[in-house]
Amino acid sequence: MAAAKKNLVIVESPSKAKTIGKFLGSRYKVIASVGHVRDLPKSKLGIDIENDFEPQYISIRGKGDVIKELKKEAKAAAKVYLATDPDREGEAISWHLAYLLGIDQNKPCRIVFNEITKKAVQAAIKNPRPIDLKLVDAQQARRVLDRLVGYQISPLLWRKVRRGLSAGRVQSAALKIICDRENEIKAFVPQEYWTITAELKKGKKFSAKLAEYKNKKITVENKEQADQIVSELKAGTYLVKKVEERDRSRKPYAPFTTSSLQQEASTKLGFYTRKTMLIAQQLYEGVEIKGHGTVGLVSYIRTDSVRISDEARAAAKDYILEQFGSEFYQNNVYSNKKKDVQDAHEAIRPSYVEMDPESIRDSLSKDQYNLYRLIWSRFMASQMSPARFKGVSASIVNGDYGFKATGSKLVFEGYLKVYASSKDEENDKLLPHLEEGESLESTDLLSEQNFTQPPARFTEASLVKDLEEKDIGRPSTYAPIIATIIDRKYVTREKKTLIPTELGFIVTQMMEDYFKEIVDTGFTAQMEDKLDEVEVKDVDWKDIIRDYYGTLEKELEVADKEIEKVEFKEEPTGELCEKCGKPMVIKHGRFGEFAACTGYPECKNTKPIVKSINVKCPKCGKDIVARRSKTGRVFYGCSGYPDCQQSYWNKPIDRKCPKCGSLLVEKNTKKIKYACSNSECDYKEEQ
Repeated sequence: MAAAKKNLVIVESPSKAKTIGKFLGSRYKVIASVGHVRDLPKSKLGIDIENDFEPQYISIRGKGDVIKELKKEAKAAAKVYLATDPDREGEAISWHLAYLLGIDQNKPCRIVFNEITKKAVQAAIKNPRPIDLKLVDAQQARRVLDRLVGYQISPLLWRKVRRGLSAGRVQSAALKIICDRENEIKAFVPQEYWTITAELKKGKKFSAKLAEYKNKKITVENKEQADQIVSELKAGTYLVKKVEERDRSRKPYAPFTTSSLQQEASTKLGFYTRKTMLIAQQLYEGVEIKGHGTVGLVSYIRTDSVRISDEARAAAKDYILEQFGSEFYQNNVYSNKKKDVQDAHEAIRPSYVEMDPESIRDSLSKDQYNLYRLIWSRFMASQMSPARFKGVSASIVNGDYGFKATGSKLVFEGYLKVYASSKDEENDKLLPHLEEGESLESTDLLSEQNFTQPPARFTEASLVKDLEEKDIGRPSTYAPIIATIIDRKYVTREKKTLIPTELGFIVTQMMEDYFKEIVDTGFTAQMEDKLDEVEVKDVDWKDIIRDYYGTLEKELEVADKEIEKVEFKEEPTGELCEKCGKPMVIKHGRFGEFAACTGYPECKNTKPIVKSINVKCPKCGKDIVARRSKTGRVFYGCSGYPDCQQSYWNKPIDRKCPKCGSLLVEKNTKKIKYACSNSECDYKEEQ
């Protein structure tokens, strides 16, 4: 008797296949397509413009063996289920799989689940549906539009500027945002102002800041004015004019969306957006947990929604009541800022709340643990009570001058029991008990010169926030956008800030002059809304492409005629080549600047450009210099390399640790300014 045929389930990744396989039993076989199997060709445009922008898909090179195996397994299966990710991209992958495997896309062949749990997967298997062509068309519209922009403007940049450059519908708008901020910083003129602080005492010391003069807000503009005020204050006495006490509360934050996870992981963990999404994908697809096998730890990680399921809400309630008590639980419901197509997904949350981060720490890598702890804690906190504070503010007068003093104390932790956002600033300083009308002792009077600061450069976190607020791109695109503008050398990353290069400014200016709509943030946001309408309003995606392409085609023609070749002036290093004696100049390569001989191609001598940081190597006494690793990351090493291999990831300073004598390095976190470079020494200096 022949063995019964098995049902086949196709997912994207082997780790996801492994996680799902254990939920379905012996009647099912789960295999992976390893991502996309069909796509537009890399070597040409792949869009038949004359045939109404018809995409010309081909099987992806190198996927022949995978496709052959998929066809073999599909032919032998009783039924095939396409279980790719529950978003537009996943729907498109299933659509391409159905085409290659001869599956009728109009029959129930597609299954979706928001989390990789036994209950969710088995429920999905019982409720297959046809492939959703609205989702497929929404993905196709973006893919075709991005291909038309990228593959037609990029070759223009190669001819006019430098080979290897690229332009993109969202990428170019993001780059302009960074360049505009840098121009604001360059144009900024700092304004001088002074702050005056009274150090007062009643039982214990506290501070009060000058705020008013004759009941109106005061700005102290220069030293002369500050000295005059200080002189008048020293002659007077401080009296308590008014005291206000109030209770205040701070509500918990909504669970993570893709964007807020990227921002918080950047701020709290120092993760780049690309790293955040890589680790999050691992947690979603499944991690080997001791005693449990492969477990999908979090729900789907590409979402704009803050909604959570009733089942997840009930699980959080049970956990909070059991672990913390009823006073810590509150049934909080969060709403999205805009009704969006991605609301089909929940917020990012743990799949099993009982798997708290500490209980599975030994099964996770350091990065997996840190990101899982962030997701788990944020979700649990979202269903907890507000934190409560006791606040006191006092108005204090000295003649015509008014001072303000404030203090607060945490009286109930609430959600802070499990989670404090990077935005939560703990303030646990209460003022002494003050009575209206009483006089206060003055222990000191401080006047300090300050200058207004330019707007801050973007970090990855603040850029993601700005892109989201301007409705540019979608959360799933933020990581590759940032990676691309850095890889193309349009932007450099120094510590955590993004700084546009000369090349970035040149390309942005060229785009502004000739392709204004592409770099216009308002137009980019409107285009994003139009593309969403393909999915939610059944708009024909080709109508959008037709409307846009007519303008792009004319702009390309004008740009090709008018843009002159950009010549980059080679900057001399001031050194001569040790091989042939000709001058060395600065060149730009994949990992930044390097020195090259002007005698190329006869002389191919190159060497790294190193920058001294005025710190001596503790091992050999030579200079410590800034270098770049093979991946482009800046580190600091001895100039005597390879004879001396002393190196540091954080920038050393010319000071030794008072505990062990090793060099101190910069940390520049919110709390720590310097720390010992010796991993076995715990010496730190706070900000």
